[in-house]
Amino acid sequence: MSGARVLITGGAGFIGSHTAWELVRAGYRVRLLDALCPPVHVGDGQWPPWLPAEAERVRGDVRERADWERALEGVDYVIHLAAYQDLLPNFSRFFHVNSVGTALLYELIVEKRLPVRKVVVASSQFVYGEGRYRCARDGEVFPSGRAPERLAKALWDPVCPKCGGAIEPLPLLETHADPKNQYSISKYSQELMALALGRNYGIPSVALRYSIVQGRWQSFRNAYSGVLRVFTMQMMQGRPAPIFEDGRQLRDYVHVEDVARANRLVMESDAADYQVFNVGGGRGYTVLEFAQIVAEEVGWKGMGPGYELTGEYRVGDTRHSVSDISRLRALGWEPTKTPRDSVREYVAWLRSERLDRDYTGEALQRLRASGALRKTGA
Repeated sequence: MSGARVLITGGAGFIGSHTAWELVRAGYRVRLLDALCPPVHVGDGQWPPWLPAEAERVRGDVRERADWERALEGVDYVIHLAAYQDLLPNFSRFFHVNSVGTALLYELIVEKRLPVRKVVVASSQFVYGEGRYRCARDGEVFPSGRAPERLAKALWDPVCPKCGGAIEPLPLLETHADPKNQYSISKYSQELMALALGRNYGIPSVALRYSIVQGRWQSFRNAYSGVLRVFTMQMMQGRPAPIFEDGRQLRDYVHVEDVARANRLVMESDAADYQVFNVGGGRGYTVLEFAQIVAEEVGWKGMGPGYELTGEYRVGDTRHSVSDISRLRALGWEPTKTPRDSVREYVAWLRSERLDRDYTGEALQRLRASGALRKTGA
C-alpha cells in the first residue's frame, strides 16, 4: 500500500502531525486537511513548522462540502482526526464539527462513488462514561455516573447501581459505551456512523478509542489538552499544579507515537475492518503519581511536592478510566513508551516555545466561570 494517498483530517494537530510523519516514513503520499483554528493553533493560519515538508496541505473545515471535495480528490485512505475539543458548554459546536463532519465524509464518498479503501475514525476513551466495575455482591456493574450531591460532599467514588455498595474499577472493554458529556456523545456518534454507514455502503471503517494521548507538539493554548499541559506549565512557572478531587483517580496515558502506529496498523489491516479498538498505555496511574513524574522531569524546586489539592472537581468527569488493549495487541500492536517518556519530550519541547500568556490560569478561570469546574461544598 506504500505510495497510496492518505488524507489526514486535523492533520496539523497533535495526533495528526505525528501520524503524518508515521505515514510519510512508510512511503505514503500524505494530504493534510485542517482549519487551523485557535486556540489549538496560533490563530493566524500558520501551519506548524514540524509538519513533514512532503505533506500536501489543504486549509478547510470538515463542516464544508466544498472543502471535503477538494481534500478527498484522489484519496485512497482517510484518517479522520479533526474534532472540536473543549470543556466549555458549547454543545452545538461539538455536533456540528464532530458528528456532521463525519456524516458529510460518508455522504460524499457514497454520493460521488469515491474509491476510498478505508476510513479510520478517531474516537475517545471517554465514550465509556463512568465505565466498568465489580461489586462484591452484584458482580460486574456499570454505574451511570456519579451523583452531583455526592461530588459536592467530596464523595468521589461511584457506588454500585444495584446495592449502593463499594465497587472496584475494571479495565474498559470495547463492548461497552455510555457517553455522558457533549464531547463523548459526539465522539460515540462518529463511531456509530463509521461502522454502520461503512458496512451499509461497503466502505471498510475502523474506530479507535484513544486513551489520554501525550507527547511533544501537544498544544499549550488549548484548555482541553489536559493534565500534561497544565501540570508542566504550572511547575515550570514555579506554581504548584492543581489537582482535582483527591488525586487518586486512575488514568491511562498513551504516547502519541504509539497512537500514530496504531492509526497506520488498522488502516493497513483487513482484520481491523468494522471494529472498535482501544488504544491505551497498558496500565493505570493515579493523578498523584503522574504529578510526581512531571515534578521530577521539570526539576521542581518549589515548596512542597509540586502540586496542590484544590478541593474542586470537573462536571461530567469520570473517576477511573483504564482501557483493556488486548484486542489491538492481537493485531500485533504494543505500546512502546511510558508516561515518563511523554513528559520528558513535552518538557524539552515546551522549553523551546514562546509562552506569551498564562494559558493555564486563563483556562482555569474560564472553567470556573462556566460552572464546568466546581468547588466541593458549593
